[in-house]
Amino acid sequence: MVLLIATNNAHKMEEYAEIFAELPVVITGLADEGISLDPEETGTTFKENAILKAQAFAQVSEKPVLADDSGLEVDALNGEPGVHSARYAHTARDDHVGRYQLVLDKLAAKNVPWARRTARFKCVIAVATNQRLIGTVEGTIEGFISHEPKGHNGFGYDPIFYVPEFDRTLAQLTSSQKHRISHRGRAARAAIPLLEQLLGR
Repeated sequence: MVLLIATNNAHKMEEYAEIFAELPVVITGLADEGISLDPEETGTTFKENAILKAQAFAQVSEKPVLADDSGLEVDALNGEPGVHSARYAHTARDDHVGRYQLVLDKLAAKNVPWARRTARFKCVIAVATNQRLIGTVEGTIEGFISHEPKGHNGFGYDPIFYVPEFDRTLAQLTSSQKHRISHRGRAARAAIPLLEQLLGR
């Protein structure tokens, strides 16, 4: 079975390929399929946006599609950046430093103590065909927002997301460590039964 992963993000493609390696699926991406559609993410939750993307790309590609929507929720910022994580405060999509620096600046301005710098990464995955929504699953990782960025692995907000279990930020972990505990890794593993439904297992 050919499974379209609705992303142009090479990091995501690698993560999904690793997690789904045992399944009899061939993974393809939007660039591989020559798909330039960029559906407007009008949902107010990660789940709504994931479903919206999965169904839009399933209609265009006529292939089974896995789409995700994910982001960072910082408790002291009332859940920001949330569904706006990828373009927080109108930053450019590739301005990762600008986005995480904005989070650090807002927490510093509020003088938020360590115990209240709690946050989580959340990922919702939707799997759909052009006939129906197969289902959705969710993965979450809890942590804290560090006072300064550390590490060079990963992407996005990883350098400021501190994981107590490892006493490191996500950006300081190896790829295999991160995939095991990350929100996307957890959601992807939870999505395996949805893919097995499609495979008729």
